[in-house]
Parts: sequence; C-alpha cells; structure tokens
Amino acid sequence: MPAQFKDYYAILGVPRTAPDTEIKKAFRKLAREHHPDVAKDKKKSEEKFKEINEAYEVLSDAANRRKYDELGANWKSGAEFRAPPGFGGFSSAQNFRGARAGNHNFEFGGTGFSSFFEQLFGARGRGNVGPQDFADAARDVEGDILVTLEEAFHGGVRAITIQHDGRTETHQVKIPPGIQDGQKLRVSGRGQGGGDLYLNIRLASHPDFEVDGANIIHELEIAPWEAALGAEIAVPSLTGRVNIKIPAGSGSGTKLRLRGRGLSSRGDLLVEIKIVFPTELSAEEKQLWAQLGERSSFHPRA
Repeated sequence: MPAQFKDYYAILGVPRTAPDTEIKKAFRKLAREHHPDVAKDKKKSEEKFKEINEAYEVLSDAANRRKYDELGANWKSGAEFRAPPGFGGFSSAQNFRGARAGNHNFEFGGTGFSSFFEQLFGARGRGNVGPQDFADAARDVEGDILVTLEEAFHGGVRAITIQHDGRTETHQVKIPPGIQDGQKLRVSGRGQGGGDLYLNIRLASHPDFEVDGANIIHELEIAPWEAALGAEIAVPSLTGRVNIKIPAGSGSGTKLRLRGRGLSSRGDLLVEIKIVFPTELSAEEKQLWAQLGERSSFHPRA
C-alpha cells in the first residue's frame, strides 16, 4: 500500500547538501524542543519527536542517506509513496510492515516507525528485509520498536496494534527497565498462525546522550579556564541534572564516570570533556590572552 512520503531534510530543517555536523546540530535542537518529557502537549510532541528521530536515523547514517537520496528531490510534501520496483532489493509488490504470509498481511502500529520508513528500509529499519513465504503453520514474526532512553531506563507499557486477516488487535507490551538496544521482546502467540511476535528494541537517538551497552555518554563542552582551574558543573542524567567536579588540568577527551547512572544500575554515565575556545574576542580579551601567553610557564612545544 502507498504511504505518505516524508521529506527528512525538511523535517530537520536542513538543505539536502547539509554536512553531518549540521544534521546533528539540527537534530539536537529539535529533539530538545520536542522531547515528550519537557513539552506541554505530550501527545503532539511525542509524534514530532518520533518523526525527528526517524529523519535523523536516516540522514545520520551514510548508507541510509545515500539510499534515501536515490529517490531524488522532486517528491512533493504529502505525496503518496510506493517504493520503485526493485528499489533496495524488493519490489513495490512486496512492501509490507512486519511480515507477509501469502495473502495474510501483518501490520504493526505503535512501534515508532512510519509506513514510509518501513517501505523504504524494511520492517527492521536497517538492511533489506523482503517478504517471508509463510505457510499456514505457526511461524514467528519479527519487527522493530523504537524506544526512548527514558522508556528504557524507567520501563513502561506500549500499546501495539497488529492487523492481520482483516482483524485489528491491540496488545499492551511491557518494556522492562534497563532494556538495551538489540534485545527482543516476545509477544506470545501473536505471530502467524499462533506463532510468536518478536519486537527488536531500537533505542531512539537522544540530544544529550550516546549509548554504549548499559552506559550512556554525555559530551560536556567547557571553557579553557574551567579545564585549567577545575570547576563544578551540572550535567544531565536520566534522573535529572547532577553536579560533577571537573579536575584542574583536564584535557579534551578526558572521561569522568558517574557509577550507576546509565541505562540501569549496572551502567554508568560517562562525561567526556570537550574544551571549546571562543571564536570571537574583544580587544580586552585578546589583551588578556596575550598577557597569559607571555607570563605562562607552560610551553607545549618546548
């Protein structure tokens, strides 16, 4: 079935020629603005946050972006989309959400991915996933589910809709606290012919954190004088802001560890220091930097 075409560049507000750094900057700005935990209209912001994440999922990955760009720039906003025959390894007659079993279609809803995304990249998001030739016997079915870091940390319940054989069913799927990217949730008896449905966890991109297993990583930008003299700075965590001490003499790349503040009690929050220098200086500031250079005993090339 056709799906609404999504202009991922327009969603992030960047040109098609935007470099990776501009795409990342745009994502972070929009993700902070529309994050469900801070927005007033949570339902509306949740949908916008998913859309922003989906756009970033495609444009931040070189292979996904190249595949998306092959469609060209002539699609109009809101146009119905069908994957061109043979595009990405499967034809438009094979488009599906979830799995196809002969004339029995499985469509998943509430997973966080749009129909357009799944038609273009397959139900698993990355890689090409074609239809499976199911018999009438019980078979397992797989799909992806997009989970925010907050959901992964706190746990929660997600309503998943499954459409097959002309019926629509809604099931409450429990997301256990501490679940990690790549793990699977099993929904017993909801696959083909009484088989099981497996939902592969895909952690949504976050404006403040990268994920490494159960650990989360935050890049903290600090001024040169904070690095030289040390400082105490409040940094974000999944339970709110927390103060961290920057030791005097810290350099870019230094990692500070806050134990037990990752995706679970087994994970940590790693704060990676990045020293940022001012790009524009007043006359007084230039004079002060010059005085520091003259008086300092530190000479890295000596």
